[in-house]
Amino acid sequence: MPLLEFWRSNPSTIAQLTIEQIVATAGSGNLQDNSDCSQELREYLSQIDSSKLAAYIERCLAIHFQKSGLVLQDLVNELGRRLDYRVINGRYQGTTNQIGFDGIWMSQDGQAIIVEVKTTDAYRISLDTLARYREGLIKAGRVGASASVLIVVGREDTGELEAQIRGSRHAWDMRLISTDALFKLVQLKESSEGAEIGRKIRSLLTPREYTRLDEMVDVMFTTARDVESAVEIETLDESEEPIASAPEEKEKGVWVFTDSKLLQTKRDYIVTALARREGAPLIRRSRALYWSSKQDIRGAFTVSKRYTKKGGASYWYAYHPQWRDFLDQAERGSSS
Repeated sequence: MPLLEFWRSNPSTIAQLTIEQIVATAGSGNLQDNSDCSQELREYLSQIDSSKLAAYIERCLAIHFQKSGLVLQDLVNELGRRLDYRVINGRYQGTTNQIGFDGIWMSQDGQAIIVEVKTTDAYRISLDTLARYREGLIKAGRVGASASVLIVVGREDTGELEAQIRGSRHAWDMRLISTDALFKLVQLKESSEGAEIGRKIRSLLTPREYTRLDEMVDVMFTTARDVESAVEIETLDESEEPIASAPEEKEKGVWVFTDSKLLQTKRDYIVTALARREGAPLIRRSRALYWSSKQDIRGAFTVSKRYTKKGGASYWYAYHPQWRDFLDQAERGSSS
């Protein structure tokens, strides 16, 4: 049975499979360029929760299996999509007639990143080769002159590779990040709400001069403030809203808040129900916003506890302008 059909009919069974078993179930099970296996695997990865992507990445790094490096390449590119890049998957195997790259990530402002994925830095990487890839893509008009190279390494011990980049003439065009740190950026984005946060997170992946640290501090401060604000919005707007129009419900003069984990559990239940109705899995874009892998079906999900004050409203919900803007761009949008 094809992977996608099997997953839609038996999601709990698929969830128990290892990534190598997933690959074996996709298409013909033979992962290579332009294969049905590759197409189905990538579509499956685009529809699953980001936490599952992290688990698959860890498996690729911990257990060496046939073509684990190729699978890691697809997983890293999917993380790029979760950061709202438009991603062009590269080839698994290079050819003499085509420019080699593992992925091209394009931001909304046109900034391009050429991605190179490595399971480890145990073997010396030719930075000159990566530079030629970049130059070739610029000459071919596939990326702009400001394009940079991002090397994504599975292992965190990258000291030798860092020194190799720092001491080369390519230091201003290349950057390095571990898969773990890249996933943390995805988690940070999914925990925030502000549209500006995604742009600031993406700015960390491009080469910058950090003698003056103001810009890096601004990224950190704005992101932390947005995440804190998102938590406040959820506890105030979705648990106990201490505003004039909200029902007052206190216990001994103290606001009684609902556990945020319970709110997220209820949200997950609603997301699953809507996805089932629409016939398309929904993945998380931010704390309250979800969309399909093609971004054509979108939902904003806000949760309220039940208020018990006599004569008052039973439920109160938040609905923010940025949520409406998000839904307006969908072919099908829903707020729940």
